[in-house]
Amino acid sequence: MSETPHTESPDSPDFDDMTRDIAEVPAVEVIVTVAVNLMSAAAVKLGLTEDGEQHKDLDEARKLVHALAGLLDASTTEISSFHAAPLRDGLKSLQLAFREASLVPDEPGQGPGEKYTGPVYG
Repeated sequence: MSETPHTESPDSPDFDDMTRDIAEVPAVEVIVTVAVNLMSAAAVKLGLTEDGEQHKDLDEARKLVHALAGLLDASTTEISSFHAAPLRDGLKSLQLAFREASLVPDEPGQGPGEKYTGPVYG
């Protein structure tokens, strides 16, 4: 049985290179990068960027903030307080921004991610 040779187009990624690159990245850096990406996406969906209302979508923001809270809760023992403290501060700011943006605020403890962080009061 002969195998078809693998040919890569100029637009497709080289997965071997990607695997080698990610293998060199410490887990803490991957976790922090994912957390920062979730924070950035949540800020956009909360309308906190320059474009503001254009990208505001509270349903999407809720999902992103909840995922961020879950990630931070799960990784608490894996990342140092040096990394965790600013991420927790950012999460709380996003939770407060969500509470302020909501026309019908969630009950304390029911907001996005509050299952992990406890109630956030504005």
